[in-house]
Amino acid sequence: MRSHLWWTVRGRRGTDNRVVAYLLYSDPDGHRQCVELTGARPRLTIGRRPSCDIALPWDDEVSRLHAELVQIGEEWVVNDHGLSRNGTFVNGRRVGARRRLHAGDALCVGATTILVCARDGSGVPTRAARQPGERVAVTPAQQRLLDALCRPLLDDGYAAPASNRRIAEELVISVDTVKGTLSALYERFGLTALSQNEKRASLARRALVQR
Repeated sequence: MRSHLWWTVRGRRGTDNRVVAYLLYSDPDGHRQCVELTGARPRLTIGRRPSCDIALPWDDEVSRLHAELVQIGEEWVVNDHGLSRNGTFVNGRRVGARRRLHAGDALCVGATTILVCARDGSGVPTRAARQPGERVAVTPAQQRLLDALCRPLLDDGYAAPASNRRIAEELVISVDTVKGTLSALYERFGLTALSQNEKRASLARRALVQR
């Protein structure tokens, strides 16, 4: 499922004229983080530990050591091998043990979405919003948050979506985890061009449509 191009790739060529690959993801404040994939570091760890190469300390759904990325020849693969308690997903499908990654793949660990990038071009166009009837694949952790976000609307269609604090208390996770998950979901549903309040309300409406 290659429709998960929430951030269109920005690439550049290295000195050996090969396309340099990147990982892109957002922190709880919505700032994009970029990690370059190069032969200088053929193995990268992902997890909640500060010592991990891709450290996600704010995401309570991520295991301390969640997964690893390994370069094999010219390819990159993601390994889980039972390291994580909540699993690792690529384009909405759980990784059994090892899976090769391609540009445009969406790698989901816990509630964090990481986009795999490798393409030439200097611009990063904003992705258009998905149509309301278009179903969007989400991970179990993201679905739990969507359920909590929409819960007030199930009792009263005119109610506001649940606040970050309320969601955090219901799911027993940190507010930073809630923020990070929402940031990934806004990207996934193509809502990043909207204002903060509009994004939240639109996300809740889209989530209710595909329940």
